[in-house]
Amino acid sequence: QVQLEESGGGLVQAGGSLRLSCGASGGTIRFLNMAWFRQAPGKEREFVAAISWSGGRTDYADSVKGRFTISRDTPKNTVYLQMNSMKPEDTAVYYCAGGGWGTTETGFGSWGQGTPVTVSS
Repeated sequence: QVQLEESGGGLVQAGGSLRLSCGASGGTIRFLNMAWFRQAPGKEREFVAAISWSGGRTDYADSVKGRFTISRDTPKNTVYLQMNSMKPEDTAVYYCAGGGWGTTETGFGSWGQGTPVTVSS
Protein backbone atom coordinates (compact mmCIF):
# COMPACT_ATOMS: atom_id res chain seq x y z
CA GLN A 1 0.00 0.00 0.00
CA VAL A 2 1.26 3.44 -0.89
CA GLN A 3 2.26 5.72 1.97
CA LEU A 4 1.38 9.41 1.78
CA GLU A 5 3.02 12.35 3.49
CA GLU A 6 1.81 15.95 3.36
CA SER A 7 4.06 18.97 3.55
CA GLY A 8 3.89 22.71 2.98
CA GLY A 9 1.52 23.73 5.73
CA GLY A 10 2.18 26.60 8.07
CA LEU A 11 1.10 30.11 8.94
CA VAL A 12 -0.21 32.52 6.35
CA GLN A 13 -2.06 35.81 6.43
CA ALA A 14 -5.52 36.16 4.97
CA GLY A 15 -5.28 36.76 1.26
CA GLY A 16 -2.00 34.89 1.01
CA SER A 17 -1.12 31.60 -0.64
CA LEU A 18 0.28 28.22 0.25
CA ARG A 19 1.03 25.13 -1.78
CA LEU A 20 0.64 21.79 -0.11
CA SER A 21 2.42 18.72 -1.40
CA CYS A 22 1.51 15.08 -0.95
CA GLY A 23 4.39 12.76 -1.66
CA ALA A 24 3.93 9.04 -2.06
CA SER A 25 6.33 6.26 -1.20
CA GLY A 26 6.20 2.50 -1.29
CA GLY A 27 4.15 2.53 -4.46
CA THR A 28 2.91 4.61 -7.34
CA ILE A 29 -0.08 6.94 -7.47
CA ARG A 30 -0.34 6.47 -11.22
CA PHE A 31 -3.67 4.65 -11.07
CA LEU A 32 -5.05 6.20 -7.90
CA ASN A 33 -7.65 8.89 -7.60
CA MET A 34 -6.34 11.43 -5.11
CA ALA A 35 -8.01 13.93 -2.83
CA TRP A 36 -7.51 16.49 -0.11
CA PHE A 37 -9.61 16.70 3.03
CA ARG A 38 -9.36 19.05 5.97
CA GLN A 39 -10.49 19.15 9.57
CA ALA A 40 -10.83 22.32 11.59
CA PRO A 41 -10.77 22.22 15.40
CA GLY A 42 -14.09 21.01 16.74
CA LYS A 43 -15.46 20.26 13.29
CA GLU A 44 -15.92 17.20 11.13
CA ARG A 45 -13.43 16.32 8.45
CA GLU A 46 -14.59 17.73 5.15
CA PHE A 47 -13.83 17.24 1.50
CA VAL A 48 -11.70 19.88 -0.20
CA ALA A 49 -10.66 18.72 -3.66
CA ALA A 50 -10.11 15.59 -5.74
CA ILE A 51 -8.38 14.61 -8.95
CA SER A 52 -8.89 11.48 -10.98
CA TRP A 53 -6.09 9.04 -11.61
CA SER A 54 -5.71 10.34 -15.15
CA GLY A 55 -5.91 13.97 -14.11
CA GLY A 56 -8.87 14.43 -16.42
CA ARG A 57 -11.40 15.26 -13.74
CA THR A 58 -11.24 17.52 -10.72
CA ASP A 59 -13.84 18.25 -8.07
CA TYR A 60 -13.89 21.01 -5.48
CA ALA A 61 -15.88 21.90 -2.43
CA ASP A 62 -17.96 25.01 -2.99
CA SER A 63 -16.09 26.74 -0.19
CA VAL A 64 -12.78 26.58 -2.06
CA LYS A 65 -13.89 26.68 -5.68
CA GLY A 66 -12.07 29.36 -7.60
CA ARG A 67 -9.39 29.70 -4.94
CA PHE A 68 -7.82 26.24 -4.66
CA THR A 69 -6.37 24.09 -7.42
CA ILE A 70 -5.52 20.41 -7.18
CA SER A 71 -2.95 18.95 -9.54
CA ARG A 72 -0.74 15.92 -9.86
CA ASP A 73 2.71 15.17 -11.17
CA THR A 74 2.70 11.43 -11.58
CA PRO A 75 6.41 11.08 -12.55
CA LYS A 76 7.23 12.76 -9.23
CA ASN A 77 4.66 10.65 -7.41
CA THR A 78 3.21 13.83 -5.95
CA VAL A 79 -0.12 15.61 -5.67
CA TYR A 80 -0.44 19.31 -4.95
CA LEU A 81 -3.00 21.68 -3.55
CA GLN A 82 -2.44 25.29 -4.49
CA MET A 83 -4.34 27.54 -2.10
CA ASN A 84 -4.82 31.18 -3.04
CA SER A 85 -6.81 34.03 -1.51
CA MET A 86 -6.82 32.19 1.76
CA LYS A 87 -9.37 32.94 4.44
CA PRO A 88 -9.34 32.37 8.21
CA GLU A 89 -11.99 29.68 7.73
CA ASP A 90 -9.41 27.68 5.76
CA THR A 91 -7.58 27.04 9.02
CA ALA A 92 -7.45 23.28 9.49
CA VAL A 93 -5.30 20.20 9.35
CA TYR A 94 -5.12 19.14 5.72
CA TYR A 95 -4.99 15.48 4.79
CA CYS A 96 -4.04 13.77 1.57
CA ALA A 97 -5.95 10.64 0.61
CA GLY A 98 -5.78 8.15 -2.22
CA GLY A 99 -7.61 5.25 -3.74
CA GLY A 100 -11.20 6.44 -3.58
CA TRP A 101 -13.63 8.89 -5.06
CA GLY A 102 -16.29 11.08 -3.58
CA THR A 103 -16.82 13.77 -1.00
CA THR A 104 -16.60 11.46 2.01
CA GLU A 105 -13.77 9.41 3.48
CA THR A 106 -15.33 6.15 2.33
CA GLY A 107 -13.17 4.25 -0.11
CA PHE A 108 -9.91 6.09 0.48
CA GLY A 109 -7.45 3.43 1.57
CA SER A 110 -4.35 5.58 1.96
CA TRP A 111 -4.06 8.63 4.19
CA GLY A 112 -1.31 10.96 5.23
CA GLN A 113 -0.83 12.18 8.78
CA GLY A 114 -1.92 15.71 7.95
CA THR A 115 -0.25 19.09 7.77
CA PRO A 116 -1.61 22.04 9.75
CA VAL A 117 -2.56 25.29 8.06
CA THR A 118 -3.35 28.44 10.01
CA VAL A 119 -4.69 31.56 8.34
CA SER A 120 -4.57 34.74 10.38
CA SER A 121 -6.74 37.78 9.84
